Amino acid sequence: MSRTLVKDALNATAPNDTILLQGWVRTRRDAKTFSFLELNDGSCLKGIQVIADSSLPNYATEIAKALTGASVEVHGKLVASQGQGQKWEVVASSFTILGEADATYPLQKKGHTLEFLREIAHLRPRSNLFGAVFRVRSRLAFAVHQFFQDKSFIYVHTPIVTASDAEGAGDMFRVTTLDVGAPPKNEHGDVDSTKDFFGKKTFLTVSGQLEAEIFATALSNVYTFGPTFRAENSNTSRHAAEFWMIEPEIAFCDLHGDMSLAEEFVKYLIRDAKAHCAADLEFFSKFVDKELMTRLDFVLEKPFVRCSYTEAVEILTKSGKTWEHPVSWGSNLQAEHERFLTEEHFKCPVTVYNYPRAIKAFYMRKTDGCAPDRQTVAAMDLLVPGIGEIIGGSQREERLTELREGMALHHLDEKAYWWYLDLRRYGTVPHAGFGLGFERMLMFVTGVGNIRDVIPFARTPGTADF
Repeated sequence: MSRTLVKDALNATAPNDTILLQGWVRTRRDAKTFSFLELNDGSCLKGIQVIADSSLPNYATEIAKALTGASVEVHGKLVASQGQGQKWEVVASSFTILGEADATYPLQKKGHTLEFLREIAHLRPRSNLFGAVFRVRSRLAFAVHQFFQDKSFIYVHTPIVTASDAEGAGDMFRVTTLDVGAPPKNEHGDVDSTKDFFGKKTFLTVSGQLEAEIFATALSNVYTFGPTFRAENSNTSRHAAEFWMIEPEIAFCDLHGDMSLAEEFVKYLIRDAKAHCAADLEFFSKFVDKELMTRLDFVLEKPFVRCSYTEAVEILTKSGKTWEHPVSWGSNLQAEHERFLTEEHFKCPVTVYNYPRAIKAFYMRKTDGCAPDRQTVAAMDLLVPGIGEIIGGSQREERLTELREGMALHHLDEKAYWWYLDLRRYGTVPHAGFGLGFERMLMFVTGVGNIRDVIPFARTPGTADF
């Protein structure tokens, strides 16, 4: 007999005389001649009520073992429920314990702090909150592929181990097979990287963008979706050392096309979550963020504002606010600035574009006609209420001379990027792309305020327990 998922049992259109359920006990309540159990298998937020009568042959021995957290198998009948708030319940004809749970099982029916649940990341997916988070994560991962596949983008698997620093930031994890206690040295006394596995220094990637550009200049529209890593010693609620990035790269595209695709993408993911994760979003709006649905609807209904970096600095300067991080032309916008623009000034998502060249990556296209002291690049950041930056992108510098100039400005060795320069020598085209931090998108869609709580096993400074 095949198993029925709890979500399918709850959505049944008719009674069923023979049904098999398997899952975990959430609660158990005993009466004189029967017991009520709530059974959940993770397929949906709600559990289903199971009635086990004392006339069952193994009732006395098995029901005592059915503590919270125990896994069970139930054969029985799906019948109309006599109780409130549920359409169906199951009357058990047989009841078997598959795996007992000690009385010390930490997920009892009470409130638990997020900090405590992070300490038991091997059990937290069984809680209502994290079951909902990871169902939404699964659905949106599917929606990412659906969005790009429907637009004829080609999915490219870019390398996780790389020798290039796409961002030029240097916050990368080193990958090596050398004996760190006694590494080989060269004639100058430095570590001899030629003796390493790849014959050179290699790292965990911070981005698949540069490799995606290779494929965009052959296949036109491509995207990557995979893990990326950054060795930034940050403990903020928005940063993790391991995170997932979605990075489309579009040939024959400029900054305006890039911004339009980013806006369309964000709205698509929100609509998909509302269509396929309604019960989980309702849970978030009730217990996590009471303004969640209003904010999501607002983003869907409103066109995104586009504002140049220079205009944004003027708005922030004239706001009358006292900033923790002072605002001046040429400095990075901080989270407090981004949230002011989205939550107080424009009161909607904002795409800020044309950033100072000095604070952006070497590959971003230099804008023409700017004064030397106000040189900008065709970069954009998409900011959303409650989170701040959720997407960063740019039109790429397709001109060889200007690209080499940008590399010199950022003190990069052209030899390490010989293949990237070749793309500008052999059939170069205008092209653009962006990166969406998947976890930040999940934070926005769920209302969950910490990146550690939207990724299965968070990797942050000092934390890699699971």
